[in-house]
Amino acid sequence: MRRKVLTAEHLTQIQAIVATGRVLTDESDLFSYSFDGSFGTYLPDAVVQTKSVDELAALVKLANREKIPVYPRGQSTSLSGGPLPVKGGMVFDLSVMNDVLEVYEEDLVAVVSPGVLTAAIHKAAERRGLMYPPDPSSSHVSTIGGNLAENSGGPKGLKYGVTKDYVIGLEVITPEGEIIQTGGRTVKNVTGYDLTKLIVGSEGTLGIITKAILRLIPKPQQTATMMAIFDSLVDAGSAISKILSSGILPSKMELMDQASIVAVEQYEPLGLPTDAAALILIEIDGHPLALKEETKQAAALCQAVGAREVRIAKDKKEEAELWKARKLVSPAIVRIKPTKISEDATVPRSKIPQMCERLQEIRETYNIHLVVFGHAGDGNLHPNIICDKTDDEEMRRVEQAVTAIFKAAVELGGTLSGEHGIGTMKAPFMEMELGAAGLDMMKRIKHAWDPNEIMNPGKIFPVPGQKLELS
Repeated sequence: MRRKVLTAEHLTQIQAIVATGRVLTDESDLFSYSFDGSFGTYLPDAVVQTKSVDELAALVKLANREKIPVYPRGQSTSLSGGPLPVKGGMVFDLSVMNDVLEVYEEDLVAVVSPGVLTAAIHKAAERRGLMYPPDPSSSHVSTIGGNLAENSGGPKGLKYGVTKDYVIGLEVITPEGEIIQTGGRTVKNVTGYDLTKLIVGSEGTLGIITKAILRLIPKPQQTATMMAIFDSLVDAGSAISKILSSGILPSKMELMDQASIVAVEQYEPLGLPTDAAALILIEIDGHPLALKEETKQAAALCQAVGAREVRIAKDKKEEAELWKARKLVSPAIVRIKPTKISEDATVPRSKIPQMCERLQEIRETYNIHLVVFGHAGDGNLHPNIICDKTDDEEMRRVEQAVTAIFKAAVELGGTLSGEHGIGTMKAPFMEMELGAAGLDMMKRIKHAWDPNEIMNPGKIFPVPGQKLELS
């Protein structure tokens, strides 16, 4: 049994600080906070729910003084182990901090608290003719605080960028319990170091975000959607490169391989061609006159590199029907086997065809059920492995395949993660991408901010000898 970090005296002090919220210590409650969307189960010693920033800051001061691990957590949709309390201590449930969602139209900004669902920000912006572009697939259940911690992306990252590109200010509790403000409500701000960008994507290892100022943009006038069908996965990758180099910048370009197509058709028949090797869903947005010409040009480029069919949606209803195929991939593939390993290795756009070839080789070499889909327009592929974690022999092959996927991405000039983060899952591979010196620089920044190593310890940085473990 794991030795508890918190003593009875610690719990007494914690309960005295949390005057407006709750401190959970019952084992049944602790188990509810012991996992996320990845692998591994780790029991915290206590869970704190409070809307008070001052109370959280006081708790962090206590934690820093007593060297108690602290883990900020949202809705725990993380696929990399980001919020897992791997060393016990306190979990801060920030999903309860969902009271602030203010849109300022004249400034084109939104001010939000970390527990607000990302989809709620989308709706609030759209009601005013505006848009908050980052749109992770989990936006209807994930909190903005989690998106900020992981620097989440989504299908629109191709044209509009990811979370960090829309954060202009933060309120943060430092590892020493101080409340600081970074950035502000101005779009331009070059005063000193950009602490905002440093904190966004740091996975909770440098502080706790308690408020964010987000940049909004005008919502595009119109969208057009098409589906291009290919007999070769490599040809599909080539089509993506051709369109992007032609001067057309779609808002979305999503790839589905044959395994994805078959899984969706078996889950809910939509009339998809199950004999096709791949399909690409393309959305273009902008002025209606420009859309007509760009849609025609994109369709011609797909056909020029081997698309056997291009379907163009005639109205919003048909657009929704085409996108339904992509939305159903995740629920469809988990029907095949009980365990889904979601990766997000990312490569330069020009290397998408080569990465597709490498993924096909990995599928055959390790005899695994590999499904490839994702935000192919920005090189952010999602190779998903469907398996059964109770089958030890299969899981050994899966671990080898995951390692091969990361290696392939890095060798092609890419990265371990485009949007899921490092957490515990990818920590063993950090040096592969960054090199020893690069990783050491990150460690030095972490130590300068958090010398007592209390803030989300056990994440990003590997311990000596750490290996990938999918259990």
